[in-house]
Amino acid sequence: MHRLTRWLLPLAALCLSGVATAKDTSLPRLESRDGRHALIVDGEPFLILGGQANNSSNYPAMLPEVWPTVRALHANTLEIPVAWEQIEPVEGQFDFSWVDALVPEARENGVRLVLLWFGTWKNTGPSYMPEWVKRDTRRFPRMKTRDGKTHYVPSPHGRATLEADKRAFVALMRHLREIDPQHTVIMVQPENEVGSYGSPRDFSPEANRLFAGPIPAELARKVGRRGTWSEVFGRKADSSFNAWYTARYIDEIAAAGQAELNLPMYVNVVTSDPFDPRAGEGDGASGGADWPVLDVWKAAAPHIAIAAPDLYDRGYKIYAGKLDKMARPDNPLFVPETGNDLEFARYFWLALGKGAIGWSPFGMDTTYANFPLGAKRLDAGTLGAFASKFALMRPIARDWARLAFEHPTVGFARGDDASDQSAVSGRWKITARYGLWAFGEPSWTWMEIPPNPKKDQPIGGAALIQLGPDEFLLAGSDARIGFELAAPKPGENVHYLSVEEGTFESGRWMMKRRWNGDQTDYGLNLAEPTLLRVRLGTYR
Repeated sequence: MHRLTRWLLPLAALCLSGVATAKDTSLPRLESRDGRHALIVDGEPFLILGGQANNSSNYPAMLPEVWPTVRALHANTLEIPVAWEQIEPVEGQFDFSWVDALVPEARENGVRLVLLWFGTWKNTGPSYMPEWVKRDTRRFPRMKTRDGKTHYVPSPHGRATLEADKRAFVALMRHLREIDPQHTVIMVQPENEVGSYGSPRDFSPEANRLFAGPIPAELARKVGRRGTWSEVFGRKADSSFNAWYTARYIDEIAAAGQAELNLPMYVNVVTSDPFDPRAGEGDGASGGADWPVLDVWKAAAPHIAIAAPDLYDRGYKIYAGKLDKMARPDNPLFVPETGNDLEFARYFWLALGKGAIGWSPFGMDTTYANFPLGAKRLDAGTLGAFASKFALMRPIARDWARLAFEHPTVGFARGDDASDQSAVSGRWKITARYGLWAFGEPSWTWMEIPPNPKKDQPIGGAALIQLGPDEFLLAGSDARIGFELAAPKPGENVHYLSVEEGTFESGRWMMKRRWNGDQTDYGLNLAEPTLLRVRLGTYR
């Protein structure tokens, strides 16, 4: 018995150790609490540091041209298409060779995947439908314009199209369930930038009949009104109608796919000008999950967790305004596409400060350039503007995601005029300044100070998490960050109790060095992407 015990005790310890350290294999999911959101991967919050490949990089022979950029970017996630025409070139015959090549290569490269289903719609059009669908417009109808002409957009009222798309998508999700028990794929985007340009909705006889009738009961409960589309939505009736039926179409596909593999699903959105009082009246990509009709989408598509803005606006005001419109307590902020030119990189900090669960520049391989939406060329300098930030954040992506889920956040990005920016968090007013040297003040007149060579560059920003009443985690670059009391009492002054540069290791803060003296006398100057833990105090 003694000899048996000597063998069993170590074996029991080994088994218990295995239980304690086993990797969480639960499905990725989204969680929301107190208006904040987290993407849970392997049982823990996960921040997507993404790169989206070019549209036609979705073939096994192209992957050797994708992975070098993904690695250089320090991305932890690749977004890449799976096209309906790829997996069902002949009706009813499925070919998953592309997915079978992609998933193991992603594991080998240490990244997760977000799959983009290019099915009925890609950028509102049918370009990724199989040829057998494209050729048969009687069975798979296009929308009709107001004057009765055939439009280029597949109709969301085409039942046969929906059923065919759904069958292919279900087959894809079933195949993923079989080949990806590790959950390399963490989210799926059904369809791509849906809506309609040039016609606000389908004007076919069936669509006109539905439009003349009452709005659906579920939607009436959501908006608190009953009546026809025109009676309830007025000038936004056409786009609201198109949004409802497009969302219902996609939601049915998403629900069927989730019945096979229940991954989080989102739609990407062409987002209207956030300051346009006529937004949502039928211009732009009418019918997409844009902010003017987002309530319609939320009612129509409960299986779509996120309406995610694609952001290619270079100017600060519009970019920040669109983030504000799309970040809602019922809509986690995720930027699945943004420009890959130098000036877009600063918006990473702004998105983090608004609680984003992920952010991904588009065109992150060298096979194509989509200027003027992105860079003319993805050279080392342009790539480095993104890579330097991801290099700082990738080792702590889970720590940041966890803390941002638990605590308030705030963010900055250099505005077009490079003026100072301020935000209040708790009792603290935080100010970001740009284009300064790391030492001294521009107001100094006793010595000649040449302009900082970065002064006029569209760079700089920071994101902060308020860990406690007087404590912040600060990440940023090319910015000077200062703290003062938002409502100081007479004689009350502010000082730094400690400023530590460091990182997280195994969930614990590890200090690299303390900043003091020159490093704190003129605010916290973040010349390169830097992570700081800041504790503040007051005195009289």
